[in-house]
Amino acid sequence: MKLVHWLVAVPVALVLVIFAISNREVVTVTFWPLPVQVGAPLWLVVLLAGLLGFLFGELVAWVNGRGWRRDARRKTRRIDALERELAATQSQLPTDAGVRLPAPRT
Repeated sequence: MKLVHWLVAVPVALVLVIFAISNREVVTVTFWPLPVQVGAPLWLVVLLAGLLGFLFGELVAWVNGRGWRRDARRKTRRIDALERELAATQSQLPTDAGVRLPAPRT
């Protein structure tokens, strides 16, 4: 898995470095309706816009996954309660050596 990580990370980093070197021109960014103008290298503007888009997409995905996370927590609590109930029931069984419980199915 580490090999796949490096096989992806190194070319992406190389492309980003080449992009930054190739796009060093300063561009003016305005924030309408504010009277603010900022001069920044083109590569920085592009990469920050991509980062903001990625973070916004992650936020949307996280909000949309709320129901799945809630359902997983509910199911985990239910499983824990059933395991405690099973342990309590098994502790009440007679400890006769002749009684054998069937093995659980897998």
